[in-house]
Parts: sequence; structure tokens; C-alpha cells
Amino acid sequence: MQNYLDFEKGLAEIEGKAEELRALSRKIPDAPVEKEAAALDQKAHDLLRDLYANLDAWRKCQVARHPDRPHTADYIRALFTEYMPLAGDRNFAEDRAVLGGLARFEDRPVVVIGHEKGNDTRSRIEHNFGMARPEGYRKAVRLMDLADRFRLPVISLIDTTGAYPGKGAEERGQSEAIARSTEKCLEIGVPFVSVVIGEGGSGGAVAFATADRLAMLEHSVYSVISPEGCASILWKNAEKMKEAAAALRLTAQDLLKLGVIDRVIPEPVGGAQRHPEETISRVREAIVAMLGELSGMEPAALRSARRRKFLDMGSKSLV
Repeated sequence: MQNYLDFEKGLAEIEGKAEELRALSRKIPDAPVEKEAAALDQKAHDLLRDLYANLDAWRKCQVARHPDRPHTADYIRALFTEYMPLAGDRNFAEDRAVLGGLARFEDRPVVVIGHEKGNDTRSRIEHNFGMARPEGYRKAVRLMDLADRFRLPVISLIDTTGAYPGKGAEERGQSEAIARSTEKCLEIGVPFVSVVIGEGGSGGAVAFATADRLAMLEHSVYSVISPEGCASILWKNAEKMKEAAAALRLTAQDLLKLGVIDRVIPEPVGGAQRHPEETISRVREAIVAMLGELSGMEPAALRSARRRKFLDMGSKSLV
């Protein structure tokens, strides 16, 4: 069953009417409804195309959070073979908000790391809605160390509202763990590519996205804070999230112009949630291309270029 966003209500009505006509046709095979249903289908397609061609920043946030978008676990199943998950930070616990391990991508051994939100109530609770605790970031550091030791490229998939803000996480050094993970991203001497597949929220995303190449899906978002959090701080009113979303310049298109990311991966009409397989295929192509750009670079050159990339961001005008 299709889950519709608030701005898709008109689309839901049209597609619902088309389905009602087809249900009638199944009950009464001779009912002359196919032509009318086809016309409604075309009307729905045109409306869908127009809606997604003109998404504002807040609507992009809604699409990025859509529960039907493919998650890290879906990408791992579709893109990687011989996946061997590795668990635990060798210090405190296993954090299911972060998935990672050894795998093959296009028959090449790699390390893959990503946030996992879950896709139903049980799995969302299990994965803590993709909000990592310190153990998740320390696990990521362990995996990046492993990649560096065995000269394996790192591929990270970003989809989190941010790091978990709970009392226990803060007691166990949440900010330090995020900083160590970000530092490790800069230290490893292997090709490192990252894709924002949904939400890229705050330091919780940066800790996995400080990469040689960073791509975003067309309707994903990447920002220092959520629009609701920003609105609560600036206006003392979370209902101002639309204004905050626009001010944050968190869309893939804005961030490409600002030089924060390296490429935008187009999504099919209607977003990744409507065409997950095609979206995953496009992500595959982007990862292949980004790894190709880094092929043959020596460890010292990779480290130097990666550091220079992020230092240069700070020197550019973001007006």
C-alpha cells in the first residue's frame, strides 16, 4: 500500500479512483472502465511529475524521511555480495543503528558502513530509528581501521536524523565518539565514498560522510540541524520548520552549488520510495563512478586531497 505525504493528497485521490475502477472491472469484466482508468493514470503521472519537479526545501525533508525509501539494509542486499557483518565496538556494546562489515562491490572487496532506521515498528526500535550511540561511531572507527590495514575502499550510506541525544549516550562520550569517527575519516589512506540516501543530520552524519567523494540522492537532505530543531532555537516555535528548512539550504541542489557535495544522483519521478530498485541501480552507478575517480591514488595523496577538500570549504563564501 502506497504511503502518501501531505502534499500528495490530490494524487492519492486520483490514484484511489483509478484503483476503484479497476476493482470494479475485476468484479464486472464487461464494465467499460479501462479507458477512464487509463486517463486517471495519465493525470496522476502528470501531477506526480509536476509535484516532484517543484519541491521546496520542506517538502524535500518530507520525501527524505519517507518510510518507503530504500534503507541501508536494502542497499547492502542489492549492491553487495559476500556481506559479512561485523558487530560491536570492542568496548561497550553493539549498536544496531549502524550496520557495517566486509563485502564485495562489483567483485571488489570493500568495507561498507551505514545508518539503518528500520522499516516497521519492531525494526525501528531495534535500530533506534537510525540514531547512533557512541558504540556505533566506535564500531565505525574499528571498521575504518580494518579497511585501512587491508587497503579496502570504504563506502558509507548516510540516513539519520542525528546522533542519539540520550543521557546514557552523553555519559559514554557521544561527542568524543563522533569527533573520533570524523577524524578517522580524514586519516584513512584508502578511497572513501559516501552517499546520503535519506536524511543527513548533524554530526551524526558528518562522522560517516567526511569522504573523498560525497553524493546525495536528488530528494535527500543534509544539514547541521533538523528544520524543527532550528526553528525551536531561532523562533522558539517548531512550527516554523518550513522557514528553517529554506534558510538551512539543506537540499542536494543547494549543497552542490555550495561545493559541500560532489554530485547529485537523480531519482525516478515520484522519488526513491516509488521506484526503489531503479534508485538503487542509480546509486550503484554513482559509486562505481566515484571509486573510478579515486583509482590509483596513493594513500598520502588521498589523505592530502581529502583534507584539502574540507579545508577549502571553510574558505569559500557561502552567501
